[in-house]
Amino acid sequence: MIDLAHPRDLVMIGAIFGLAAFIWSGWAQEAPPKALVWRLVLAGLGVAGLALAVPSILTAIGNWAEPSAFSAGTSAFTLYLIVFWAEIIIGAVASFYLIRVGQAENVAPLIFAIVGVHFFVLAVVFGQPVLHLAGLLLTIVAVVAFILPRETAAPSFWCGILGAPVFLGIGLWCLLAGRSALSAG
Repeated sequence: MIDLAHPRDLVMIGAIFGLAAFIWSGWAQEAPPKALVWRLVLAGLGVAGLALAVPSILTAIGNWAEPSAFSAGTSAFTLYLIVFWAEIIIGAVASFYLIRVGQAENVAPLIFAIVGVHFFVLAVVFGQPVLHLAGLLLTIVAVVAFILPRETAAPSFWCGILGAPVFLGIGLWCLLAGRSALSAG
């Protein structure tokens, strides 16, 4: 499920996923359930995201000379750029539309779905099968966040409370595998 050919990429996945957990747990603070415990859980997820991101970033910086599957001028890089810009445009246009028609609460699950789907492409770009798992789980979270009761909490809450643990789990898995491969190699 994890390809150890490019351990620096795995460490960077840990960094990015840690930041994603931090960001999504922050967005989830928009309208969580009324009980204070939910804000504390979200804060804990945010702190855990930073706790994953910081050592991942430092390890990546210390091993920046290691090879990466992501190199400018390759077909993988071109595919990434096309997908990245398509996601930005689709996300911006669809978000603008949702806001204009009074459905701003649906922006979070929309963006989360785009994030989830883009990991399927990144799995190909990085040659990293674990990103297929991330894509599947995060896309499921986006769908679930869209359909869960809004009387309880906003869809952004569901995205954060369900998605941050996915980011944390897969990010930690990648960081540990990457660090292990870097120290062995």
